[in-house]
Amino acid sequence: MALIAMTREMGSLGKDVAARLAERRGGKVVYHEIIDHAADKMRVRKSHVIRLLENSARLWEQLTADKTSLNIFTADETFRFLRDPDVTVIRGWGAVHLLSGISHVIRVRVCAPLEIRVDRMMERLGSNDRAAVRREVEMADEAHTAIARRHFHRDWRDAENYDLVLSTERLTVDECADAVERMAERPGFQPTVESLRDVEDRALEWSILAAVRRDPRTADIRARIECHASHVRVSDCLEQETSLLQQVVGHVEGVRAVEFVCRQIASNLSIRSSAEWHREMYLRGLKASAAR
Repeated sequence: MALIAMTREMGSLGKDVAARLAERRGGKVVYHEIIDHAADKMRVRKSHVIRLLENSARLWEQLTADKTSLNIFTADETFRFLRDPDVTVIRGWGAVHLLSGISHVIRVRVCAPLEIRVDRMMERLGSNDRAAVRREVEMADEAHTAIARRHFHRDWRDAENYDLVLSTERLTVDECADAVERMAERPGFQPTVESLRDVEDRALEWSILAAVRRDPRTADIRARIECHASHVRVSDCLEQETSLLQQVVGHVEGVRAVEFVCRQIASNLSIRSSAEWHREMYLRGLKASAAR
């Protein structure tokens, strides 16, 4: 079944569309859970993580939770939820950008003109202060822009980042949900062997990066991780770092084999190009499939 990744936009009714889709499809919406889990892994408060995401963290907060760690842990959580069969919609926090390229993920933006969103938020908040509510909506938009630019180098308003853009200026919540469901039925958005393997590979890569960053012995090591069918290639590291990396990477659930390609000549490790390694992993996968 296709999964929906949706942007968050205050007053657009995107929250209602996500809830309606989850209700119809018998699943759940993930939103705050990603930040909750990332905060736990970083051992900081949830509000701290949100301010860091929105680029408004104070100096002491920036020192205790760097941007790279936040990127790794939020990506790890996003892919963990992507693999959860009970999750139907993932809202906000860069899911649209992180899950780009996965064919069974539908990237959706629900939007509406600013003044309409202000009207809705005034009603929802029971406020008559239009100027104050407008500032809140604009600040939320600015924060969203900062997150997309800082962490994903994207313009979240660009239609090219989405498979479907829906404006609730004229469409109802149910009509938006209908449009997403029609797209979810299209053959091009159904899970395939290749798309599911891509999810497993990318999820394992982020899990390994998170494990490396979380372990104090390897937290300062900056290595490149590539996965294919549970085989892991660790590159751009030093030979003296491989022992610790092996201990951490080898204990991540799903890892079957680890290969190191160091910046220096390693003791018993061959140096091959990334393309050569991926070709070998592809051939191994074909042999494994033929044997089953």
